Parts: sequence; structure tokens; C-alpha cells
Amino acid sequence: MTDSLALVFPGQGSQQVGMLRELAERYSVVGTTFEEASEALGYDLWHVVQEGPAEALNTTSCTQPALLAASVAVWRIWQELEGPRPKAMAGHSLGEYSALVCAGAISFAEGVRLVRLRGEAMQAAVPEGQGAMAAILGLEDGTVEQACREAAEEAGANEVVAAVNYNAPGQVVIAGHRGGVERAIALCQQAGARRAMPLPVSVPSHCALMQPAAEQLREALAGIDMRPPRYEVIQNVDARAHAETGEIAERLVAQLHQPVRWTSCVQALADDGARVFIECGPGKVLTGLGKRIVSGSRGLSVNDPESLTAALELARETP
Repeated sequence: MTDSLALVFPGQGSQQVGMLRELAERYSVVGTTFEEASEALGYDLWHVVQEGPAEALNTTSCTQPALLAASVAVWRIWQELEGPRPKAMAGHSLGEYSALVCAGAISFAEGVRLVRLRGEAMQAAVPEGQGAMAAILGLEDGTVEQACREAAEEAGANEVVAAVNYNAPGQVVIAGHRGGVERAIALCQQAGARRAMPLPVSVPSHCALMQPAAEQLREALAGIDMRPPRYEVIQNVDARAHAETGEIAERLVAQLHQPVRWTSCVQALADDGARVFIECGPGKVLTGLGKRIVSGSRGLSVNDPESLTAALELARETP
């Protein structure tokens, strides 16, 4: 086990049609992984991932299993090539499920079905068009939180808007009712935000509007055979690792309607000695955030053969 190595797993937004194609051509375990996922889901997930259309892949109930399968496939390649074992893992939102599957806490098939249900429950919790999310860049966390409070107060008790993703210093995502988010964007702009932009999503994740989805998730988790993870998994809501399965499940439920504290998660990994962060799955979002959160850290994302080789070399150099 390499004390200064952490593996991180991306969340929604990192998916793209054609992801992992080159890795699949070289490593058969990618195809095997997606076959397992397809069997659990009852449809050909790999076909959607490779052929699209993007609208189908971007459907929340498809995106979540697809990203989970992609991350697990990368982890399986890493193990096949005897890559160094990490001291700890973490994942952003959906990526927390990827981390728990890779750490052995949840079986892959159960994880695939669980995140499909999670996606369906999230989509059903708020009717299309009523919710929104926005990225706020260049403000202190407290300033964004104050803008959300003022925006909610303007509408009275009937609208929700809150800071929901603390992604890096100066980068916070807000979510809630569309009107509340629009008012909060305006207030953040008035406060001097470098950018305040709506995100192309239909589900206002990690805010109080997801409470009905959280209750559905609680019921589903009660039927899961969860085991203590083999690696520490830093969870989003409190930036701590938990060994007891009931505590892990409670924090997965809370994660749906409470903020993702990614800055604190990465800082917790760093406080435990991590200096190299390998992102397992498509995209490079977490790699970029990690370098902003932990000064002097190194990170690489793994999504094709070249990046895999570079990440293995970096990890093997890590003391």
C-alpha cells in the first residue's frame, strides 16, 4: 500500500459518447465489466456508451451506471497491471459509489442497480424545468452562501436555493428551484463573481429538493449486502472515512440532499499523506480541482492507454 497515493472517481458531467474505447481495444476486462453491468441493468450499456445518442447517455438513470462501470473498469485494469494500491479513495457525488465498489464495500452488480435507482429517484423528485444548478467562480464560500440565503428569503418559504458542491477554493455550485438559482446568480454577480453560469442539468442535486429521492435510496440501501471497505473511502458529506456499514449507508443517503464537500475531502486525503491523485474514469475534472486544493500535489486522469501508462509510472515513483 502506497501511503501518498489516493484514487479519486469522477461524477456526472464527465461522461462522453465513446469513452474508454481505446482501453477496451487493449484490455478485455473493459468489455467484461460492461457486460456485467448490462446484465444487471437489462440493456446493452456499452452500446449506449459507444454509439449514443448523447441524449440517451446523458439521461441521469443511464449516466450514473455508465460512469460507475467506466471507473470500475479502469480500477480492474489497474489491478490487472499490478498498479500500486492506494492508501485511500474518494469520489465526487456519484463517484463515491464507484469508490465504495472499488473498495469492496458494495458488489459491482448491486452498485450498478443502486445508482440507476438513484438516478431515477433524483429525476422524479423535481419535475423537469423546475430545478436548476449554477457554477459560481471567484467568490468566497461564505459570500455564495449569503447570496443563496438572500435569494431564498426574497421568495419566502416556498423556494430552495443553496450551495451544494464545494469543489475548490473559489468554485462553488448552487442548486434549487430555478427562480431561486437565477436570483442567487444575480446576487453573486453583484458581489463580484468572476463567472456565474447556469449548468445544463435538469436535476438540482444535493439540495433539500432531493429529500424524497433520499428516502427511496434509504429503502434500497437497506436491501444491499454492504461490507466494510478494504480501503479508506472519504465520504462527501463529512470528509471522513467510516468503517461501519450503517454509517456509510447513512452518509450516502445524506449525500443526496446535503452538500458535496469535495475541497474538504481532498484536503482530508492530503492530511493523511496523499500527494498523488489518480482519477479513474473519463474526464479530468477532479485532477484539475485537486491541484487547486492541495498545493504541490500531482495528479493524472486515466481514460486511455497513454494516460494509463503515465499514471502507473507516476504511482510507482510515489514513496
